[in-house]
Amino acid sequence: MKNDIKNGKTTAIVSYITIVGCLIAITMNLEPKNSFARFHIRQAFGIHLLFHAMAIVATFSGIAVASISTILYLFYMAMWIFGFVQVLNEKETELPLLGNHFQKWFTFIN
Repeated sequence: MKNDIKNGKTTAIVSYITIVGCLIAITMNLEPKNSFARFHIRQAFGIHLLFHAMAIVATFSGIAVASISTILYLFYMAMWIFGFVQVLNEKETELPLLGNHFQKWFTFIN
């Protein structure tokens, strides 16, 4: 288990660096597969996807005002920091509220 964390830590870190980093991490984890990296790729993918979806909805619904945008960015940054700190601490702690769902929804990420 400890060796699995050590081998997957770099890939897990890359996954939190924008949505593009997450896509790169998915390809990095194709061979050999690493369970620690997979866990964090799913968490990061969920964070990035949720942020972009909420930003698109806010923009096209006309509610993209400063206060809503600020709340959206703060929510995104809080989730991102939580996930990133978990990687640095070499832990597999799910994000509050949505982390369990991200693990279920993104099972295509092996």
